[in-house]
Amino acid sequence: MISIIVATAENNVIGKDNTLIWHLPADMKFFKEKTTGHIIITGRKNYESIPEKFRPLPNRTNIVVSRQTNYTAPGAIVVSSIEDALKKASATGDDEIFIIGGAEIYKQSLHLADRVYLTKIYSTFEGDAFFPELTTEIWKETHRSKGITDEMNKYEYDFLIFDKIA
Repeated sequence: MISIIVATAENNVIGKDNTLIWHLPADMKFFKEKTTGHIIITGRKNYESIPEKFRPLPNRTNIVVSRQTNYTAPGAIVVSSIEDALKKASATGDDEIFIIGGAEIYKQSLHLADRVYLTKIYSTFEGDAFFPELTTEIWKETHRSKGITDEMNKYEYDFLIFDKIA
């Protein structure tokens, strides 16, 4: 299964200046729980936005997609395309491969995905990176759970799962 995991604002913003705009520890915990033990595929810019002390993301096989032929990411596998990343990931036998961004990688891979884990944050933010719209002709919401808003998680949010309609 190929899954996308993403957090978006109401206006589909996912970031600005190659950084997350919001602080939502519950979403970070959800991301870690879902992706640990699996392969993650990320674009170079998104990979570089992860603080260096957390790169590569631990307990996951990190595959970085970069058009830079001499790009290196110690501890990660570097490939030149989404297709190459998926070939390497499929060869491992992992039952769920996660695409973790950023915007260009999401755009290039949405049509390949079987599932989208979407944390919807009920606020709008100014940003320069967006997640594509999920259309009801292709995607069906199959799960929704309300996120808990508290002093650490100040925005209202839900965890949603969308599955591709067969």
